[in-house]
Amino acid sequence: MTTLIERFLRYVSFDTQSDHTLATCPSTPGQTVFAKQLQQELILLNLDDVKLDSNGYLTARLSSNISTRVPTVGFIAHMDTAPDASGQHVKPQIVENYQGGDIRLSDTEKLSPAMYPELNQLQGQTLITTDGSTLLGGDNKAGIAEIITAIAYLQANPEIEHGDICIGFTPDEEIGRGADLFDVKGFNAQWAYTIDGGPVGELEYENFNASSADVICHGVNVHPGSAKNKMVNSMGLAAKFQAMMPADETPEYTEGYQGFYHLNAMQTSVAKTTLHYIIRDFDETGLTHRKAFMQQQVAALNNELGCERIEVKISDSYKNMREMVEPHAHIIELATQAMIECDIQPDIKPIRGGTDGARLSFMGLPCPNIFTGGYNFHGIHEFITVEGMEKSVQVIVRLAALTAKKYQ
Repeated sequence: MTTLIERFLRYVSFDTQSDHTLATCPSTPGQTVFAKQLQQELILLNLDDVKLDSNGYLTARLSSNISTRVPTVGFIAHMDTAPDASGQHVKPQIVENYQGGDIRLSDTEKLSPAMYPELNQLQGQTLITTDGSTLLGGDNKAGIAEIITAIAYLQANPEIEHGDICIGFTPDEEIGRGADLFDVKGFNAQWAYTIDGGPVGELEYENFNASSADVICHGVNVHPGSAKNKMVNSMGLAAKFQAMMPADETPEYTEGYQGFYHLNAMQTSVAKTTLHYIIRDFDETGLTHRKAFMQQQVAALNNELGCERIEVKISDSYKNMREMVEPHAHIIELATQAMIECDIQPDIKPIRGGTDGARLSFMGLPCPNIFTGGYNFHGIHEFITVEGMEKSVQVIVRLAALTAKKYQ
């Protein structure tokens, strides 16, 4: 039987980075290639209703093995990896029985407990790292491998009673589109869990309210040899605007329930510079205040300049799923119990980001988030533990069994 780690190592070999600049769905062809591979695997597992639609959404169902009708539970993961670091030619490295200290990834990169103190808690475990040049792809190919391994385990152990289990793999989650074309009605689950979290024990049903903002600075380009009193360098305007933003309200200075402004990209020239921000706050009122603050800063800079050279375009991305999940407290209670029965201490905490689950919860599918066992997603220092991945599989299996037991 294909093992969890064999699956994971095979999956990360697929280049599935999404691209927000492209309007197609999936945004990149590599996601379609990967989806077709997964489709064949699900067919070989003899799952029912295996469907891959034209937009790259892959769903399937493991049919109930009990006569009693119980709620259908879903498990969801996304196929794309983040655009933040290369996902091409991923070369995973396996560190068995980690004994502490620095882990050499390449001649120039290392994983160090000095920067990542969580490594101190992982001694004795097996780590899968990058080679220091790409991301790993555990976000979210670990989730996919864990879901499929759990399904295969349930098939191989029919004495574990379960109801219908739906699984779904989505494209373009990393660019905020993962739930755009998800067929909630066709998925036909009463609730679901995204398997898209970090360290063992994470259970999340709160996430940021999220918006994005483009601050566009309009300059005037003149040949530098005759530019005096004529040129207006848009990059200088952009630098002035960024200096007006609160320096301590950025991702590197916030944690827990603290929101932030994050300048995450820019396009620059003398004539025009665009600053791309994401704005995050767990409280919807707080997000409203943050958006208003950015608009006020734009107005203040324009007033200082004496003309309208700065504009801001703000759009909302997703909302905090808490209001949609809390009325269904049993979903969290089941996940908590499953973790405890798997000797895991649940760590219920807010997601300092977003998942497909947030959008799906507002589309009528309550969908908290469960750990994968990974760390440092979106960058070259990403790693995951084998033990954490195995724990995730155990929780999925236990959740399926507990749901059947509770409702029979």
